[in-house]
Amino acid sequence: MTKAFFAARYGKGDADYLNCPMNQEEYRHFHQALVTGERVKPRDFEKEIHFEGCMPVEEMADRGVDTLRYGPLKPVGLDHPITGEAYYAVVQLRKETATGNMYNLVGFQTKLTYAEQQRVFRLIPGLEQVEFFRLGSMHRNTYINAPMYLTSDFRVRQQPNLWLAGQISGVEGYIESIASGLVAAWSVLSAVHDQSFTPPPPSTAIGALCQHIVTPSKNFQPMNINFGLFETLPRHRKLDRKNLYGKRAQEEFPAWLAKQPLR
Repeated sequence: MTKAFFAARYGKGDADYLNCPMNQEEYRHFHQALVTGERVKPRDFEKEIHFEGCMPVEEMADRGVDTLRYGPLKPVGLDHPITGEAYYAVVQLRKETATGNMYNLVGFQTKLTYAEQQRVFRLIPGLEQVEFFRLGSMHRNTYINAPMYLTSDFRVRQQPNLWLAGQISGVEGYIESIASGLVAAWSVLSAVHDQSFTPPPPSTAIGALCQHIVTPSKNFQPMNINFGLFETLPRHRKLDRKNLYGKRAQEEFPAWLAKQPLR
């Protein structure tokens, strides 16, 4: 803790993050270790296609020496809370337990071998003597070409008594997977009761995900919810955009819900 400090970016909210700062020399040394570290090799049947929202830290480092400084190691808003010192890069750790005896390296998905993870991550200032409870590994994300096979309520086109939900359906993230399961369950319940079902409108978050899985694409990819998926707005000021999206969704979702026979 003579090197690390607790702080939130720009001092906003509680100081829940443990920050490990680096000067330029420390960062360059760490970056070099990342790009040259031994990585787990893919199997013959595996294609290395990384999801941009969950990129291995060493793959980001491969893209350029400063890529991490504009990503998970960006130092902005993380000056030392007492000395005011500014840094070249900052690694952040988040509590994994309420007692604070275990922390997670933020943005450090990795394919480095276990031995290399222990060597390379101990180069982070403050973590030289760290004890690793759990090391990182990449998981395979299997999903279908949803626009070809699914309807907007997550029903399989060629097998109307089969529904798919979660990441396999082409959504990304815990909340998004839950949302897809909710829509699929609603559709199943409607089918059981011989009721028609239409998903929420694409002006809402859930409806935007439903629209995403049926929108044709040459390279369909799983997607987190984002404003780019929402139904477009009439002309507006850019500063008002998010509020307008939210206000419209708050108006249209209850209106859609009120029309559902099963709720």
